[in-house]
Amino acid sequence: MRAIIQWCHSWIVVVWTIVAIGVMGSAAIVTSFFSKNGNIPNLIARFWARSILWVGRVNVEITGHSHIDPARSHVFMANHQSLFDIPVLLGHLGCQFRWLAKVELFKIPLFGLAMQRAGYISIDRSNRPAAIKSLAAAARKIKNGVSVMIFPEGTRSREGRLRPFKKGGFYLAIDSGAPIVPVVIRGTRHIMPKKTLRIQSGTVTVHVFPPIESLKFSHDTRNELIAEVRRTFPDQV
Repeated sequence: MRAIIQWCHSWIVVVWTIVAIGVMGSAAIVTSFFSKNGNIPNLIARFWARSILWVGRVNVEITGHSHIDPARSHVFMANHQSLFDIPVLLGHLGCQFRWLAKVELFKIPLFGLAMQRAGYISIDRSNRPAAIKSLAAAARKIKNGVSVMIFPEGTRSREGRLRPFKKGGFYLAIDSGAPIVPVVIRGTRHIMPKKTLRIQSGTVTVHVFPPIESLKFSHDTRNELIAEVRRTFPDQV
């Protein structure tokens, strides 16, 4: 019986997520024509994220929010354990930001168009010239006052162990001059493990760390910046 309840719960969340993408994705696309800065579509995305967490009975506890300065743009960097990291950050970080996301997500019908209209930036890691061009576009957005969210590991960690950081996000921070704000997420791996549709309720904790200034680093010293940011994250979450 418990397994049946778990199965039903998982599929209710999956179905709602698909329905919510259709309804709120369409709303985000429509409102994007009336929102030059993309803030309204992102507010809709925040509601979409919170609705998924509510249906999934996922409680989020966030600390360190005072480290986010609303007057500055930031490069947020979070560890990546689960697809649920996305609604957790969208729904509860409490500030406007754009995703720097892999190009495959932009190919999802409706969802990808909504992301594009909201000002999110695709990056094709298999195409180095295209990736460099995407990072340059992201740097321009940050200089214009837009914050960006990145998963520096590049992909989800199946066992919860922190993976090596990709360098692109650190080039981005150095080129834009924006501080890096580390964000540690715990608990989403148990909500929805990688490579499964099994979803269970629970509590997720998010801790926002003080910003690390990138202005004191250059491309030549980027490895020092990577090391400083990485020390903020636990090896196992």
